[in-house]
Amino acid sequence: MSWGTELWDQFDNLEKHTQWGIDILEKYIKFVKERTEIELSYAKQLRNLSKKYQPKKNSKEEEEYKYTSCKAFISTLNEMNDYAGQHEVISENMASQIIVDLARYVQELKQERKLNFHDGRKAQQHIESCWKQLESSKRRFERDCKEADRAQQYFEKMDADINVTKADVEKARQQAQIRHQMAEDSKADYSSILQKFNHEQHEYYHTHIPNIFQKIQEMEERRIVRIGDSMKTYAEVDRQVIPIIGKCLDGIVKAAESIDQKNDSQLVIEAYKSGFEPPGDIEFEDYSQPMKRTVSDNSLSNSRGEGKPDLKFGGKSKGKLWPFIKKNKLSLKLGATPEDFSNLPPEQRRKKLQQKVDELNKEIQKEMDQRDAITKMKDVYLKNPQMGDPASLDHKLAEVSQNIEKLRLETQKFEAWLAEVEGRLPARSEQMRRQSGLYDSQNPPAVNNCAQDRESPDGSYTEEQSQESEVKVLATDFDDEFDDEEPLPAIGTCKALYTFEGQNEGTISVVEGETLYVIEEDKGDGWTRIRRNEDEEGYVPTSYVEVYLDKNAKGAKTYI
Repeated sequence: MSWGTELWDQFDNLEKHTQWGIDILEKYIKFVKERTEIELSYAKQLRNLSKKYQPKKNSKEEEEYKYTSCKAFISTLNEMNDYAGQHEVISENMASQIIVDLARYVQELKQERKLNFHDGRKAQQHIESCWKQLESSKRRFERDCKEADRAQQYFEKMDADINVTKADVEKARQQAQIRHQMAEDSKADYSSILQKFNHEQHEYYHTHIPNIFQKIQEMEERRIVRIGDSMKTYAEVDRQVIPIIGKCLDGIVKAAESIDQKNDSQLVIEAYKSGFEPPGDIEFEDYSQPMKRTVSDNSLSNSRGEGKPDLKFGGKSKGKLWPFIKKNKLSLKLGATPEDFSNLPPEQRRKKLQQKVDELNKEIQKEMDQRDAITKMKDVYLKNPQMGDPASLDHKLAEVSQNIEKLRLETQKFEAWLAEVEGRLPARSEQMRRQSGLYDSQNPPAVNNCAQDRESPDGSYTEEQSQESEVKVLATDFDDEFDDEEPLPAIGTCKALYTFEGQNEGTISVVEGETLYVIEEDKGDGWTRIRRNEDEEGYVPTSYVEVYLDKNAKGAKTYI
């Protein structure tokens, strides 16, 4: 099966077919290119989706991800991020192994096709030239033969005419001989050219065209094989990432299997346990005796002490009063939380104080390590004065020692509060029986003058009630005092020189290059108070920011 023998007369059709083959190859390249773009777009969307649902740093949302179900969700997001990376790998491999390779091959194929069909047209032009030469020789031979016949007939006519002179007859005879010789020469030339044409024609149809068409056939078959190999590569690129994608999916399954509902339930207890004891039985108060009404010693209500406002009777009762009354707006503002966390229930207060003590101990250890490092460096300077002046480290060493002392004092203060709280909490190692009695309310200082309360089983406080009248709690003006409180005015701006992770209470995280408002200058403690927006403000190290104070607008420029 050869195009040279089977399709010897289909030059134009082969030219169209090979061009169609190149078009098919270019169409396949375009298809793969669009597939790579889809893979990249899909990977980008997956990454954005994973990033969108990641918890924000230093936010309340991040604290919620301590539960195993939320940790599994984070693992799922991370696995989806890796899953997206595999689609990027597919795109990159298809681009490098298929698109680039085929694009280069198409250019080579076009050049080879052009050369082959150029040779074919050249052979066509040559055989056409030989054919024209043969036709010209044939017409000349035909013309010379006719001229020779006419000359012979004229000679015979003149020779038969008795009235023609002998000279005219001789002239006609010579003319006939010349024409006859010319016809013989034309015949010989035509015969030679005919033989040559037949030879060229044989070479054209049996040698030149078959060779050219064979090259074209091989070229086309290579194109077909190449596109088949590219399709195999296309599938193989996908197949290579299947094991890794499988691992990503296995990771998601493993994360789902790691969810522990019991552990999550325990975390809820640790997060919200107040530390209060459930209320005991209420003793019967006999009103039938003509005696002054007293509060039962076993009641959970606090005795009305000195300094507490009198309660008015009449009107509707509020039903129940929460343990810490309504949180005033000041407590929501930065720095308004009491230093000893007295606004929290006992158990939560204990956890916060323990966390603070741990943080201070870490800071102390960090400062001690720094002091040891400075001490070692000073020893090196003492032994090798050429490396530095030992006296230059004295100031730094004194500063670090001072910091350690401050931190220790701070730690002792929080440890004292912690010991006080742990002394009030019931023993956690033994089962406490239900009992009645009076115990102090853990109200924050701002609301320690609230009405006499009784703790309900759900942790709320309800007022004493009687069949005749109900206690009506007078609303305090404390909350309203801060309702219209305006934020501190901005006295300038600052630019973050470094990234600071504000993990401690009262601090705020900043990113290098971020611009924020300054609302309080450094008062000598090394901290500057700044604001990002209406709800985000706090302290950052003064050395971490570059401050631009606006003296003209000081006290007048506020954050909007």
